[in-house]
Amino acid sequence: MQENKLKNYLLLHFIVFIWGFTAILGALITIDAIPLVWYRMLLAVVFIAIYFLFKKKSFEIEKKAIFKFIISGIIIAVHWITFFKAIKVSNVSVALVTMSTGAFFASLIEPLFFKRKIQAIEILLGLMVIGGLYIIFNFESQYTLGIVYALISAFLSALFSVLNGVYVKKYEATVISFYQLLFGVLGVTLFLLFTNQFSVTFFKLSMSDWFYLSVLSSICTAYAFIASVKVMRYLTPYTVMLTINLEPIYAIILALIIFGEKEQMNPEFYYGACIVLFVVLLNGLIKNSASIRKKIRTKKR
Repeated sequence: MQENKLKNYLLLHFIVFIWGFTAILGALITIDAIPLVWYRMLLAVVFIAIYFLFKKKSFEIEKKAIFKFIISGIIIAVHWITFFKAIKVSNVSVALVTMSTGAFFASLIEPLFFKRKIQAIEILLGLMVIGGLYIIFNFESQYTLGIVYALISAFLSALFSVLNGVYVKKYEATVISFYQLLFGVLGVTLFLLFTNQFSVTFFKLSMSDWFYLSVLSSICTAYAFIASVKVMRYLTPYTVMLTINLEPIYAIILALIIFGEKEQMNPEFYYGACIVLFVVLLNGLIKNSASIRKKIRTKKR
């Protein structure tokens, strides 16, 4: 049992490392954010469909779920577009540190869906995040547009996560993912059609772009999602949360190794980044300790 737990813990670290590598691939792929997301979602749908066929899983869903998956699919598409846009106009470090504000946005959105009051500690942590971002804004003003895109992406990521927190109680996680990706790519396709962006050059990609897109859609999207669902059956939410918070750290270290000087920032950036990442970690610790106390009280009853 202990060996199985260790195996899944190491697998979780590998998954988080893969998620961190997503940002690196976004910087390496030369095409713009919108076609990048279109290719990523399209290829990921194909890979997950192959997984469904291999596992003989049903594609069937109830009709009333379709509208939910259309909305959430478009949200995840725009989230990815703004995320990769942030990387393109700034760099990996700026995009990922700013994306860490997603936990703060989730704490504001979650009460609306789960009908609970916003806690004072969440407001305090949110103000600390704003303080960290203020330091980054002040000393890295050339990346303002990237920070704005990343903030939009973080908000949409939080909204998407909260919606999935509702959906996963009723639908299977792999089914949710498949249809969200499917409707997301259909939404991007319609946008590209209406804006006349499909052309011969749109489909002419370099060999390196095809390779990076294949890795992004198969390993970083389809595989990572399916593997993360499996891991969560064996590890506690506390362990999962702590490990996922390492994603921006893994990615920033990778970016410094791969891109060198392009990713080197002023010392003040790292001060602000440390504040943001500390708040994200602290928020997770507080939430999970509260969840554990609640479970203990329920058992005592």
